[in-house]
Amino acid sequence: MEELFTEGDDMEWKETARWIKFEEDVEEGGNRWSKPHVATLSLHSLFELRSLLLNGTVILDMDAATIEQIADLVIDMLISTKRLEQEKSEKVKEAFLKRHRHQHQRQKAGLPFIRSLQDIGKNHSTSKTGCFTCIGKPPKKKKNYQHSNGDSIKNESNTLVSEKEKVPRLLKSTSNVSINRNHSGSDLSNDIPQHNLAFMKKIPPGAEASNILVGEVDFLEKTLSVFIRLNKAQVLGDLTEVPVPTRFLFLLLGPNTSSSGYHEIGRAMATLMSDEVFHEVAYRARNRSHLLAGIDEFLDAVTVLPPGEWDPAIRIEPPAAIPSQDIRKRPPEKVSEEIDEEEEEQKLREESGLARSGTLFGGLKNDLKRKAPWYWSDFKDALSTQCIASWIFLYFACLSPIITFGGLLAEATGRNMAAMESLVSGFVCGLGYGFFSGQPLTILGSTGPVLVFETIVYDFCSKMGWDYLSFRFWIGTWIAIILLLLVAIDASALVCYITRFTEENFATLIAFIFIFKAVENVIVIGKNFPINTSGSLNGTYECSCLVNDSLPIAHREISNWTSLNKTLCSQLNGTLLGSDCNRVPYVADVFLMSILLFLGTFLISVQLKDFKNALFFPSKVRQFVSDFAVIIAILSMTFLDYFSNIPTPKLQVPHEFKPTLPTRGWLIPPFRGNPIYSIFLAIPPALLGTILIFMDQQITCVIINRKEYKLKKGCGYHLDLFVLAGLIQICSMMGLPWFVAATVLSINHVNSLKLESECAAPGEKPQFLGVREQRVTHILIFLTIGLSVFLTPMLGHIPMPVLFGVFLYMGVASLKGLQFFDRILIMFMPNKYQPDYMFLRQVPIKKVHLFTLIQLACLICLWSIKSFSSTSILFPLMLVVMIGIRKSLDLIFTRRELKILDDLMPELTRRHQVLNDKEVGFWGGVSKFFLGPKLVKLEKYPYQVCSINEKETIT
Repeated sequence: MEELFTEGDDMEWKETARWIKFEEDVEEGGNRWSKPHVATLSLHSLFELRSLLLNGTVILDMDAATIEQIADLVIDMLISTKRLEQEKSEKVKEAFLKRHRHQHQRQKAGLPFIRSLQDIGKNHSTSKTGCFTCIGKPPKKKKNYQHSNGDSIKNESNTLVSEKEKVPRLLKSTSNVSINRNHSGSDLSNDIPQHNLAFMKKIPPGAEASNILVGEVDFLEKTLSVFIRLNKAQVLGDLTEVPVPTRFLFLLLGPNTSSSGYHEIGRAMATLMSDEVFHEVAYRARNRSHLLAGIDEFLDAVTVLPPGEWDPAIRIEPPAAIPSQDIRKRPPEKVSEEIDEEEEEQKLREESGLARSGTLFGGLKNDLKRKAPWYWSDFKDALSTQCIASWIFLYFACLSPIITFGGLLAEATGRNMAAMESLVSGFVCGLGYGFFSGQPLTILGSTGPVLVFETIVYDFCSKMGWDYLSFRFWIGTWIAIILLLLVAIDASALVCYITRFTEENFATLIAFIFIFKAVENVIVIGKNFPINTSGSLNGTYECSCLVNDSLPIAHREISNWTSLNKTLCSQLNGTLLGSDCNRVPYVADVFLMSILLFLGTFLISVQLKDFKNALFFPSKVRQFVSDFAVIIAILSMTFLDYFSNIPTPKLQVPHEFKPTLPTRGWLIPPFRGNPIYSIFLAIPPALLGTILIFMDQQITCVIINRKEYKLKKGCGYHLDLFVLAGLIQICSMMGLPWFVAATVLSINHVNSLKLESECAAPGEKPQFLGVREQRVTHILIFLTIGLSVFLTPMLGHIPMPVLFGVFLYMGVASLKGLQFFDRILIMFMPNKYQPDYMFLRQVPIKKVHLFTLIQLACLICLWSIKSFSSTSILFPLMLVVMIGIRKSLDLIFTRRELKILDDLMPELTRRHQVLNDKEVGFWGGVSKFFLGPKLVKLEKYPYQVCSINEKETIT
């Protein structure tokens, strides 16, 4: 907003405020922009503005391309309507064409020597863009316009509005920059306008400007006001501080009076033009009455604060979420028809592929049709540094569990499968799933129930004297066949019975397991490297290896047996002798250093991940640091460990590409001494394995395909299961562990790829746009895991406590956004401190706590079953029981309460629906707008009715 300032005989427009979505004022004392804030207006200024539009000049669809043409047309109109005397016309035109000095130009004129890093960053990025200049010949003047009459104002306000349908992207059209204008500075009379290109990044593409010019002059006895809408938006030289085309102008000039209030009227006009509803009306208005009806609607919707209870000088901070204006746009005569809930749910199931097709493999065919058009974009959309950060983060997050799982498998299966087989399985399954799956955001990994299943099968084969891997081959084959049958009959449609109740129980359980295991692993380090709590330090260590007499004489003599470590002694079948053989040699500070690395990795990851919301540095720097938060934490803690020279436990990666057990190869024979009937004995364990794999896979996919994530490329439940069946068959043939969807890893994969709006108005928080849906990160993660054997020298420097810190971060991050976890925290809060959640508004607090307690009891039951190896194999079956428990809640809660507490719909969307429902039935006496593509109805019941359409004649 620019006021008309007079210094001696010179006048110039100085910018004093601007609006994109919120108001920003120039702090005259500090010569800087204020923080964005909600514009608070006086009711008197709004009534004054309405009077000006009612009695002043209104020119719609003016055909002009330069500010000089606009000035000539305005002066002609004022004279022809006898609102301005001929002798004063030149002075009004001269004032209108005075030079515009913007705030960023004033800052450059008095730029201090010491600047902030943010200013330096802005100037650096702006210098790469270059100066925007648009110089060309002005088109011929045409007096094709419609008009009404005019009155007063004192500042210029630049209000930017976006018209995505009607306005092209920021134009590079020509506009006349006159060198004959009467500028107030002789040395600046021929300057090419210097636009604020750093501020340009805050403006959405396709935006247009509304300029409100307000000033006091001494040659007028009465107020002049003119509202102008250009037929075609034009870049009008230095009229705006950014090269944005101008669509609207509002000029207010009047005499110097102590009670003029022009400044407040200008603020009122600028606030109106930044209002979502009024600016739509201004675009489509065909005459003066439409604008007046728009102001009336604004006045109906406005809230008045009593002067004795609130200070107008207080600036209101912008809200965390912009309220929807759809209620104001809804036509009063059309009350939304109630949609049958069953039909709505069926439609949603069909869109997500969870409705039975009625034909064999019909669901798979629909998934292929749904995903095929997006396949190429799944690779193009990965061109971002965010994908690099996600790839490296998830690589370390996946690598350590795979190696750890391999070590557990080696103990459970007699080294038939170990770390090397787990790495190869990750490589095979990861690449196959990444290239061919329906939802590549899902990360495959190893799970606890699979480990228990493998243990049971191995013990059975040992008792029967059968070859474990050959019998496992047939189990995997039957699992693949059963999964294919499930795909053929569209069994994935049963996923629709998995509601928030079940999926959040499952996700919370897995997150708690990650947190628990991370802490438990650090405690194990403390047991292996205990803290010396005694006053004296016994540094002696007595343990030696005795020779095995059964070895050949040559083997007994080639080595110094007493100097062998425990591992070599065990491999040579030697005997350990000494009182200290059962403990690790004492090394000072290992446990304390491990705690430091563990907590340091976690805290750095958490703090840097939220750095994008910090107040320091430019937004691009903050976003980069946030994307690479976990990687920065891993690198910083690894370097700290390296330079500390403390022998903390390190990541152990196999260094040779060969099977762990020398007696096996990479292809498993189907029988290898097993009887033929073992093929059919493999069916019962295959059924149990199918339930285990199906439930783990589908629940994780349901969580990843939540509406909250705003995925645009569709789901692929049937296709995912089809690909998984093929991968299980391949892993069974090669003797590799089976990988299924890993919940926590998948959630963190999605979180690392979240997209926010790059162009946010000052004061407006970036809006969540969705997730960067692509396949490349999944492919790169497991491709690198397969190559980890060749990266052993580098990976061997990474301390295990650092990776445990990453596990803790992933577990905690997975709890964020879970309504179940929020409801657990609410149970310990007094009512007055509880957050304003939507479900607390709609459901009695006792019912909320009862629902939470039932869900918590189910979680404890799941934890108990999963904690004991003898019962953990039943874990997938308990998930089916959870669905039954959820169904039984219909007897305790009403349908409305369950819909609110157990709803997959995003929180914000549901809140908007609730607010809309409240508005139904209260339309009487309120102005409402229906802003369709070609029709706008403005109603002020019962006073006036006016409709806008393209065929209406102009009067």
